[in-house]
Amino acid sequence: MTDITTENYADVNARAIDGWNAQGWEWGTPLSHEEYLDARQGEWRMLLTPTKPVPPAWYPSDLSGLRVLGLACGGGQQMPIFAALGARCTVFDYTPSQLESERMVAEREGYEIEIVRGDMSKPLPFADGEFDLIFHPVSNCYIEEVKPLWRECHRILKPGGRLLAGLDNGFGYAFDDAEERVVCSLPFDPLKNPDHMAALDLVEDGIQFSHTLEEQIRGQLQAGFQLVDCYEDTYGEGRLHDLNIPTFWATYAVKAG
Repeated sequence: MTDITTENYADVNARAIDGWNAQGWEWGTPLSHEEYLDARQGEWRMLLTPTKPVPPAWYPSDLSGLRVLGLACGGGQQMPIFAALGARCTVFDYTPSQLESERMVAEREGYEIEIVRGDMSKPLPFADGEFDLIFHPVSNCYIEEVKPLWRECHRILKPGGRLLAGLDNGFGYAFDDAEERVVCSLPFDPLKNPDHMAALDLVEDGIQFSHTLEEQIRGQLQAGFQLVDCYEDTYGEGRLHDLNIPTFWATYAVKAG
């Protein structure tokens, strides 16, 4: 594909992630049967960012019967845990192999899940106030505009509903692959900056975008959310990680009741 636009870059990303999964991508490796059984017994953890588990206080004390949306959350990692804890789960993702992993785990463990293929840069295909909780691991670095997504998340949550989000803070996009030199300006936007597009390998990287604190966190506030808690995280490897330089945020926000 030579002419990449706002209308088709999601397809580039889906093909890239399918390729990563074919090579055993960490974030596309489904939960094992043993891990699912552990979750049923109360032994579990989930990640919004690469290394730090989400604090238990961020979850409702009882997930039984709650409607949970895994937003760009395919791969069979988090939704099986929510299902093991009694939630009624929907997963929304655009990458076929990520959704296939969700289907495989659900069939293996015998629970029901609604699987929806869709592009989160577009209006979400869900009713107002449909969900109690949205779980959104780091993934909106693959869409150009995030503020419309926060407005959609606010719309589809019930009053008092929770948005748990992992966010790339954009810092890493300024560096070369070795994370030793600053080589790119910010914001990183390949659709607007030819130098940024030239820096990407479409097969290995897909199309990615940096987003600011104003887009990521202020954008949630502008959409009507109240921020409850947050933390920072690193890649988990590489020079920036070794220097303890955070490259991710996680946020816990609620829709006012």
